[in-house]
Parts: sequence; structure tokens; C-alpha cells
Amino acid sequence: MTTKSIAAPAPTSGLGHSLKPRQLTMMGLGSAIGAGLFLGSGAGVQAAGPAVLISYLVAGTLIILVMWALGEMAAANPNSGAFSVYAEKAMGKTAGGTIGWLWWLQLVVVIAAEAIGAAGLLFSIWPVIPVWVLALVFMVVFTGINLVGVRNFGEFEFWFAILKVAAIVIFLLIGAALLLGWLPNVPSPGFSAFSDFAPNGIGGIAAALFVVIFAFGGTEIVSVAAAETENPAHSVGKAIRTVVWRILVFYIGSVFVIAAVLPVGSEGLKSPFAGVLDLAGIPGAGAAITLVAVVALLSALNANLYGASRMIFSLSERGEAPRFLSRLSGSKVPVAAVGISVAFGFIATVLELLFPEKILPALLNLVGSTCLVVWGTALVSQFILRRRADRDGTELPLRMKGFPFLTIVGLVLLGLILVVGFANPESAGQLIGTFILIILIAAGCFLNARAKAGRQTTPVE
Repeated sequence: MTTKSIAAPAPTSGLGHSLKPRQLTMMGLGSAIGAGLFLGSGAGVQAAGPAVLISYLVAGTLIILVMWALGEMAAANPNSGAFSVYAEKAMGKTAGGTIGWLWWLQLVVVIAAEAIGAAGLLFSIWPVIPVWVLALVFMVVFTGINLVGVRNFGEFEFWFAILKVAAIVIFLLIGAALLLGWLPNVPSPGFSAFSDFAPNGIGGIAAALFVVIFAFGGTEIVSVAAAETENPAHSVGKAIRTVVWRILVFYIGSVFVIAAVLPVGSEGLKSPFAGVLDLAGIPGAGAAITLVAVVALLSALNANLYGASRMIFSLSERGEAPRFLSRLSGSKVPVAAVGISVAFGFIATVLELLFPEKILPALLNLVGSTCLVVWGTALVSQFILRRRADRDGTELPLRMKGFPFLTIVGLVLLGLILVVGFANPESAGQLIGTFILIILIAAGCFLNARAKAGRQTTPVE
């Protein structure tokens, strides 16, 4: 990314601008470091063995390119609608409304999953308060945090991210000591696991790729939060430069340790961080990692509630959602947008608790591939808007290097991941469900645009 000393236009909405650069940076980092890494990385190792590192490199390359593209657009036009607004500018109102509603639906469903998941994990090590009570308490607490102002939200996310980053750094240090034989009375497993680098061949790497890609979901929230940052052009550029390399170091480093220590078929892969720490002889490792995973889920819940409220606020401002959702409180918080977002989360949480393993899995399957659609839309939008800016001679405060080659590379990688997804029956069903949902939302947005156009048309005398 290259930064020029050109002031980005201030956001046009009435939202505040009190997020600090450090909060934005840690928000992007914390959004990517979630339960997908702490609990889900074992599934990738199980599928591909040590060759899962290739899957992480491919997925990591894609997310870097997407973040660069989003950064360029967010610096030029900081808006709480982010990629939804950019899609509208590049491809029209139906495209913008569709991607905005799709992302909002994904977040409100995931909010429920995160509340229930965090409650279940906490109950597993502290079986005192019932899961349903914990889940609802989490929902109420983080609704309150989102209602008291963006500065407080940013501070909570900052410290949540610090805890997760600290846990990963400690894990990497212990893992390195274990592999190098520096731990007293603990035999080193060495690097023998890498002698069978790809036990399941190319098919295993491909299967792991579709598992891995969703671990990076959430980083796009940086582009949403840019609208409430003190200096969007500077803050977004710094956040993206910092986030992308740290994500790769933390993800690749952690997965390298896990793949070296826990072979395919190991029971430890069910909770890979705890499995490694148990082999290292660290007392209380399982409980400690479980608590870190709870923090990761609650951090994601907090960030997703923020992202959902800002997206539907933007949709309301643009006439794609009811107008009352764009009203702001005295502290410049879209209270109604927060309320409607958390209401869907409460409903989904209650339904899941009443009908376990029935409602939520179906909803998650429906929105499971949303991040791929958002990333693809971001790349296409950046390609169109950058070409338009270059043609018109428009100066941009932040420019993505290697354009258009790197944008096209990102789209090709995304296309390959979709091919891999459709080749797997389980992920193919998820993709089909998401695309059906997109068609329905797009039809609704198109009809809404037509109806508005009809109302605005005046008869000619």
C-alpha cells in the first residue's frame, strides 16, 4: 500500500469519530484471531496434515489482497456501509443493498452462535450457571457496551485483542521450546511429522483450504469502523499494514507448531492449542485455552454486533432499510440499529436453546459462505472504482500497489476456492444455500428500488 498526503473526505453520517488508531488496528487483528484459530485449526491439520500450511498461505494471501483493496476504498470514502457502499458506487443500488443485507444477516446469526458457544465453553470448566443464562447475560452485557459509545466499544475490543495476542505469543514461545527440546523433562517431538508432509495429497490440501478460509472472516470490519476513526486515511493504512503481517505470523506460526506436535488422527486436534500445551507438561493448559476461546468468542460477538448495527444504519441512510434505524442518540450511537440487530440475535439464541442443534445450524449453513461473497464483491468494486479514479485523474489518499494485477490475482484465488467448495458435497450445499439467499435479497432490493423510483416519478403535463 502507498499513502499520499491527501485528506480523505470526512464521513457524511452523524456518527462520531472517536475510535483511536490503536483500537482500529487491534480490532482488525482481534477480529481475525477467533475461535476459528483456537478451536478450528485442528480440523485443517486433520484434513491435510502439515500441508495445511499451504492452505493457510493461500487463504492468507487472499485476505491480504482483500484488505488492501478495502483499505484503498475506505481511505477514500470512510463510510459505515463500507463494501456495501463501494458496491453501490461500482455496480448500482441493487448490488450495494444486497451485499449489505447479506452481511448483516450473517452477523446477526453469528452473534447467537457466539453467545451460545461462549456460554457452553465457560460452563464446561465452571458448571455453576446454566448455559442459557450465560448466553443471555452475554447478549445483554455486550448490547450495553455497544450502546454507550464507540470509544468504549473500541476500548473493550482493544483489550480483548491484547489478551488473545498475548495468549498466542505465549503459545508460540512454549511451542518453540518444546520443538527445540528446551523444556526440562519433556522429550521433543522434533520435526518428524513433516516427513509425511501431505498424507492426504492434493485433495487434503483442497479440503483444508475451504475450512481454513473462514478462519480469516471478520477482518473486513476494519473498513466499517474506519467511518468512526479520527483520521481514516492514516488509521486505515496503518491498521492494514500492521494487521496483515501479524495475522500471517500468528496463524502460520501457530499452525506450524500444531502440525509438528500433533499428528493426523491425534485426539489433541479436537482442541489443538490445549493438546500442544498438555504435551509440553503445562498444568491447567486445557482450562486456560478454554478461557481464551471464551474471550475470543465474546470479542467476536462484541465486534459483530457493532458491525451489524453500523451496516443496517448505513442501509437506512441510503433508503434500503426503514428510516428510523438511522436515528442517533446523544452519544452518536444508532440505538435502533443496535436494538434491531441484537433482537435477531436474542431470537436466534432462544430458538437454539429451545430446539438444540436444529435452528442455528440451519441458519449458519445458509450464511456460511457470506465472507467469500463479501471479499469477491470488494475486489470487483475496487477494480471498477480504481479504474474510474485513474481515468478521471482522481487522487486517492491510499493506493493499492500492483493494480490491476494483484486485484485479478485475488479474484482468481477466490474463484479457485469456490471450485474447491463446489467439489465438496458439504461445502457445496452451504454455497448453494448462500447463493439462493443472495438471489432472494437481490430481488427484494431490486423491487424496493423500482418502487422508490415509481414514487419519485412525477407526471409530465
